[in-house]
Amino acid sequence: METNSIPALFVKKQSSLVGPVILLGAPGAGKGTQAKRISEYFGIPQISTGDILRENIREGTELGKTAKLLMDRGELVPDELVCQMVASRLRLPDCANGFILDGFPRTVAQAEWLDGHLAGQHFFESTKGRLGAVVIQLVVEYNQLLQRLTGRRTCPTCGRIYNVYTTQRPKTEGVCDVDGSELVTRKDDREDVIAERLKNYEAQTLPLVTYYGGHKQLSDINGMDDLDSITAAVFKAIEDGNRM
Repeated sequence: METNSIPALFVKKQSSLVGPVILLGAPGAGKGTQAKRISEYFGIPQISTGDILRENIREGTELGKTAKLLMDRGELVPDELVCQMVASRLRLPDCANGFILDGFPRTVAQAEWLDGHLAGQHFFESTKGRLGAVVIQLVVEYNQLLQRLTGRRTCPTCGRIYNVYTTQRPKTEGVCDVDGSELVTRKDDREDVIAERLKNYEAQTLPLVTYYGGHKQLSDINGMDDLDSITAAVFKAIEDGNRM
């Protein structure tokens, strides 16, 4: 089975100034796995807007209360509120050397807000000047994304994830290797649901590729390569970006 942990061939970095890292890529491109490896290697936090939203609601912050009220009415949480939550999270001490944003920004408007916010910060100053965001896009072909997502099977008992189309197949078809439970297909992994998710991603998020490409910040990485090769390319893009 593949692992999110970095293999021994990658020696963990000592504390260093990394700056902001933004991961782009369609659902199933592997952003979550690479974010965990970046976090472990460089010692910076992985920040998810979904996690931030749930934490604010759980802790009953003013932002969380407002968000919950909107969600209970079936309304979307507006950009302004999401951005306020992100700003609050980035002020925490663990972000001092950098952070990984997974799932944010999702729109050009959010990217423009983030640029303005980062421009007003002073904790990413180094002898090389201000560190700009390193933006990495994991590129995976549509059919490969469908295969990755529709092939996912989950153990309802231990939560282990398999894929019937890859090397992550269970030893016995339809059965968890760990506890023998019958594997299930989540509703979100049905082909009709996935096709809609990919369509929404293309319409809403791909403009970010044009935005960051125009700012010369974007690195495209082949997300169909083997896991460790992708990780090596991601680490190099971050280190090269910080030398610019």
